[in-house]
Amino acid sequence: MGLGPVHAVGLPEARTKAATQRSFVLSGLDPIVAREEENQKRAIEAAKSVTFAQCAAAFIESHAPGWRNEKHAQQWTNTIKTYCEPVIGSLPVQEVDIGLVLKILEPIWATKPETASRLRGRIENVLDWAKARGYRSGENPARWKGHLNQLLPSLAKKDRVTHHKAMPFTEVSGFVSKLRELASVSASCLEFTILTAARTNETIYASPDEFDLDAATWIVPASRMKAKKEHRVPLSLRAVEIVREMLDRKGDYVFPGAKSKKPMSNMAMLNLLERMGVAVTVHGFRSSLRDWAAERTAFSHEVCEMALAHTIPNAAEAAYRRGDLFEKRRKLMDSWAEFVNTLAVDGSVIPLRAAA
Repeated sequence: MGLGPVHAVGLPEARTKAATQRSFVLSGLDPIVAREEENQKRAIEAAKSVTFAQCAAAFIESHAPGWRNEKHAQQWTNTIKTYCEPVIGSLPVQEVDIGLVLKILEPIWATKPETASRLRGRIENVLDWAKARGYRSGENPARWKGHLNQLLPSLAKKDRVTHHKAMPFTEVSGFVSKLRELASVSASCLEFTILTAARTNETIYASPDEFDLDAATWIVPASRMKAKKEHRVPLSLRAVEIVREMLDRKGDYVFPGAKSKKPMSNMAMLNLLERMGVAVTVHGFRSSLRDWAAERTAFSHEVCEMALAHTIPNAAEAAYRRGDLFEKRRKLMDSWAEFVNTLAVDGSVIPLRAAA
């Protein structure tokens, strides 16, 4: 155990320090452990001025580069600001205890279960980060297993799931017909999203170099995919046509935003749906395709799931599946585009005039 540099600690002082450490050993204590505990205690005392809000902001800043998109970071910021800051935002992070965590969670635990569940996890992550940085010590009061699960009722996953509002597939062709009457980037982006069954984040950040229009293929990089795996998307003729039209604008993104060199806002398509008076979500059109495929086609479950870029829940099955069923998916997406491009004919009867 070092007692300090020789140029700073003289022999008499070194002997005094050594005697002190021997006294720890004689009493059954490890002097090195005792020193580390004392250093940690001093660090915590010095960190008492570090608030929970400061720790949360630092956590978000350090982890945001690894998140899929800016929206995720914004959701973190918004929930912390809305629910945590009024209760513990200005408090030293060391003082956050289980009573304060319950004060945040209990008012929304039953009424907003999905938000409450995510918020609990975010508080737990911030407090773990603060402990790792030496700003607090002890148990994490936001931990669920063996802790909060003894104080709060369990929220079954099925009770927390909120399904995206989807348009009946029989109405999609009529909706797309109206969509094509609007000359806007958001309208083109929404139609492309419907035709490709893509997620919003995958579409709005699409760049020209991801497309091979001669091969009618779009390759979405793993960084934008939910499963963190590169995804090849077969493009129908209409999808290729939309991309060609948008590439004439020569921007950094296929679907550019209002600001220079920025992608379209992730709310633009949803706002467009609201202006059109359609009470569905962009994500819901993926369900429309899935329902159509199940009820009107003979495409297999595996082909449909891969078209939606869903992960395979069975680990053994995932390990053995090597291909991505690309050509079969191309036939599926071409059929979907044909269905979307064909306006449904109503069942009204047109009387025929009697022959003269």
